[in-house]
Amino acid sequence: MLNHKNMQKSIAVVFDSAGTLLHMYRVAKDMASGELITGVESTDLVAQRKGRALIVLHTEPAVILGVDRNMRVIDFIDGHDIDIDISCASVPFSVEEAYGIIKDSDIRIADILQVVDVVREHCPKIFYVAAGIIVDSNDHSVPYVLSTGGRMFHDTKETVDRLKEHGVTVFIASGDSRRNLKQLAECIDIPMERVYDIATTREKARIILDLKEMYDKVLMVGDGLNDILALRAADIGIVTLQQGDERPEKLERSADFVIRDIREVLDIVDSL
Repeated sequence: MLNHKNMQKSIAVVFDSAGTLLHMYRVAKDMASGELITGVESTDLVAQRKGRALIVLHTEPAVILGVDRNMRVIDFIDGHDIDIDISCASVPFSVEEAYGIIKDSDIRIADILQVVDVVREHCPKIFYVAAGIIVDSNDHSVPYVLSTGGRMFHDTKETVDRLKEHGVTVFIASGDSRRNLKQLAECIDIPMERVYDIATTREKARIILDLKEMYDKVLMVGDGLNDILALRAADIGIVTLQQGDERPEKLERSADFVIRDIREVLDIVDSL
């Protein structure tokens, strides 16, 4: 729980990371057809069907690169004591259920490396590379494996710096792993106690509600369906289109503002 005591009342801005602070490149592999799909939105693949969840592997890509490509992913998870977490889900989902689906699948390290390699090839100056697995409880399957890479938008750091100069407290709430978020937080000088990792849709909303007890105004800035509850819970919800992907209409309807550049957050804060 957040500490509500002795906190000065002011303005807090909560940012999602992928697609909001970071420009993302994503590649998914359709495990049924073997097709590689570029420019995908991870949360959209989850939202396509109820009963899906996005699973993140808490490991460095270098570790994955160092094992036998033919190894089953479940053997890699077990053999290297890899923690897994649920980044987002279309319905309530447990880690144990996700583990069971991966255990019964035949996905291999080669499947993950295939998408990781594409991301690395297309983004030589990428900020980080991560791998994930989408599981489906309807037919106990793994429909997709995917990889994402991100680099900061050119105006991310300047925007965060100027917000802090205005006395605004900046937070990050993201479905991404703590490992990746730590690199981002260090680059934009946000202490890790203000960073919430592996935050699901409902957890992001809870974070916003907790912060509303501490600050006069709480703004949520996001770009995906996993931000929708937090956008609604915030005093001011802001959807950013800077990633360039088409956003669902219901996401934009959930926001008070729709912006195309993260710097526009400064104008909204100034209006308060």
